[in-house]
Amino acid sequence: MTVLEAPKAQETLELHWPLVADFLTRFIREELAWRGYEKAIVAVSGGVDSATTLALAVRALGPKGVHALFLPHRESSPLSREHAHLVAEAFGVALEEVDITPMVEGYAAQTPDLTPHRKGNLMARARMMVLFDKSQAYGALPLGTGNKTERLFGYFTWHGDDTPPVNPLGDLYKTQVWALARFLGVPEAVVAKAPTADLIPGQTDEADLGVRYLRADVILEHYLKGYPDAYLLGLGYTEGEIRRVKDGVNRTHWKRALPTVALLSSTAIGEFYLRPLDYRP
Repeated sequence: MTVLEAPKAQETLELHWPLVADFLTRFIREELAWRGYEKAIVAVSGGVDSATTLALAVRALGPKGVHALFLPHRESSPLSREHAHLVAEAFGVALEEVDITPMVEGYAAQTPDLTPHRKGNLMARARMMVLFDKSQAYGALPLGTGNKTERLFGYFTWHGDDTPPVNPLGDLYKTQVWALARFLGVPEAVVAKAPTADLIPGQTDEADLGVRYLRADVILEHYLKGYPDAYLLGLGYTEGEIRRVKDGVNRTHWKRALPTVALLSSTAIGEFYLRPLDYRP
């Protein structure tokens, strides 16, 4: 085994994909139903996460019960548009395109110090503005597309990618999303390409994260379950990889939490006033 190969511990991420698909299909139906929705809306980027979310939504609600949006900026890769249309066609959903360039560039023109990173965050938040407006227009609940690896690393735009109220992929690592995507029939061109947020030209997820998904996911799974570093070193991971993964998790807890509220009463929301999610009035 070379340093770059995935250790056998990768097997710990294997799941029974037909069962996972059935569970997530039911999850989407139930979560929409108790919120009073019959339709869902998904922002399709041309990437595997949004493609898998769309596939699950169609499985749960049928193609007529799902709205798909493609929200490009003028700097978006042409491949993103091609793959967004490929995915929508594969699952029989009409794809609506809304260009966010005027929204983003209108602000950028007034902000000469806008960095590429800030502009990328602006794009992500502009997309959520459109998604939620279209949600109201169509009476369709937005579905999130963020995977567990991105969420644990904090590798998403706050009040951007992780904003939708229902996320079927949030407890699946990136490598698990790839496997589920193949089971659901997501086009291989979408599954096999290098993951990218497509916010900055030439950007890739793994270059930003500093570790390959295949290796990060196994480290994350063992770290969250309390395995010591020595165990992971014994599996063939490096100290640098382990440190990068742990640092990513530990410094981004705030991005996975609700707003921090100053407690002034015994009825503070989310602290003392707790209502079970499964309570149905």
